[in-house]
Amino acid sequence: MNDNIYYEGQVLWSQIDANRHLRHSAYADFCAQARSNMLNKIGLSLDEFAKNKIGPILFREELIYHREVKLDEFIKVSTELSKINTINGRFSFQHKILKSNGDVAATVNVDGAWLDLVARKLTTLPENWKPILQNIPKTSDYIEINE
Repeated sequence: MNDNIYYEGQVLWSQIDANRHLRHSAYADFCAQARSNMLNKIGLSLDEFAKNKIGPILFREELIYHREVKLDEFIKVSTELSKINTINGRFSFQHKILKSNGDVAATVNVDGAWLDLVARKLTTLPENWKPILQNIPKTSDYIEINE
């Protein structure tokens, strides 16, 4: 499907709900880890964000379920940037949770922004990070807003 995989792992007992499948909040946890792994891989670790007193926040998280995921299955999570506004620092990512056979188990869309951790207000990323951000994988319908 794609090679923008930033998390792979086994579904654990602690991630299962009463219906014996992956609990809803575990999908979000996997995607958050995939985003963190992706940022780290391109050179923007959480330590880098902390040095600049910036943190990511989410405004919206949408989970669309396609296939059931059960205990002990191995999954992969893709991460792609679908939208960015370079003026106000808002962003959107799309994740695909993939079963080991390649079937898409869920699509997860998140909208967020960058938060100045001192002023507690939205901010943009440092100018010297812009070339690094170009390395983030993008969806086929990616949108960039610069005005």
